[in-house]
Amino acid sequence: MTVLLRIDEPASQRPPPGRGFALWALGFRPFYLLASGFAALSILLWALQFGGWLDAAYLRGPVWHAHEMLFGYTLAVVVGFLFTAGQNWSGQPTPKGGLLMALALLWLAGRVLVVTPWAMAAALVNLAFPLAAAAALARALVAGGNRRNYFFVGLLLMLGLAQAVVHAVQMNLLVLPAGFGAQAALQLALDVVLFIMAVMGGRVIPMFTNNSVPGAQARRLPWVEKASLGSVLALIAADLLLPRGPWTAPLLIALLGVAMLAHGARLWLWQPLVTRHTPLVWVLHAAYAWIPLHLGLRALAEAGWVASSPATHALTAGAIGALTLGMMTRTARGHTAQPLRADRWDTLSYAAVLGAALLRVAGPLLQAQWLLPAVLASALLWSLAFAIYFWRYFPLLTRPRADGRPG
Repeated sequence: MTVLLRIDEPASQRPPPGRGFALWALGFRPFYLLASGFAALSILLWALQFGGWLDAAYLRGPVWHAHEMLFGYTLAVVVGFLFTAGQNWSGQPTPKGGLLMALALLWLAGRVLVVTPWAMAAALVNLAFPLAAAAALARALVAGGNRRNYFFVGLLLMLGLAQAVVHAVQMNLLVLPAGFGAQAALQLALDVVLFIMAVMGGRVIPMFTNNSVPGAQARRLPWVEKASLGSVLALIAADLLLPRGPWTAPLLIALLGVAMLAHGARLWLWQPLVTRHTPLVWVLHAAYAWIPLHLGLRALAEAGWVASSPATHALTAGAIGALTLGMMTRTARGHTAQPLRADRWDTLSYAAVLGAALLRVAGPLLQAQWLLPAVLASALLWSLAFAIYFWRYFPLLTRPRADGRPG
């Protein structure tokens, strides 16, 4: 992976720090800010819905919650990251200025429309965002000849397709065979996000470990890498093509077991224990640990031994929540020329998001009647984590880089 953080010039050669408003200077700025604010607010709203104190209009209940966490929060972070990394990978500009503002407003309109009665407008606006983001990323990658990362364009399109299916089923415009409805589309989207995390985790976590922890020797073995990524691709194919039933369950359980072992081995090779004194790195390892846990819990759920919700939330609240928060911290610091060091507020946000995941997954597993208090307590911790990020990083994300460089 092309390194996201440039080597600083000597202080005497740097241009003077800029002044003014820089929110639209590069993709990570508005989308990290919007995503963190939305994550803090929307989970509180979901907790009120779950507890029966609030209703919604178009997308309701679990469908709204899943849609917004995937196609609202997660997609915003992914797009912000890809626009920022894509510029470095390709050497070509990604959206900024007015175009970046328009894309951010498109995303924001999608968040508003799904809680109105205007179903078709909500569907069209929400579908337009990943398509527009894919087109913008493709333009930069193709212009720069960066073929290695073309597949990210395809993954954004797959997320758009999954989102289109959710809306079409919700509006009764599409009737699919049993097992291939909105829930299957959401599972496909989760698999795609899992693949994105597996790719980017493999590129950056061992590199950050070796760069940040003296004496660390995080390794990547080719066969483990192929097994890790290949098993997730096989899982995407299985969830897309295999009908659910007693004949296919053993195959899916075996695939999940292989994937769990591969990702567990991958994480162990990255030496997570040596990072315990470096929060900016250990949060990435802790987040990645939720991936083999998710795969193992999902295998148990497919076997009928546990409910499916803990497996889903191991991926969403655990892996997605902690990995995106950790990467938003690191890339925001790096691309605003701040020290690559987590402060006490960053560390508190990491502890809060990991605590939220632990409560949401472990509570219902231990006692079914703990579901409601676990959801409410988890929502408060999750919202705290992202409210801290929004509060602490608003100044950095809206003002020019400290070293005066563009971006």
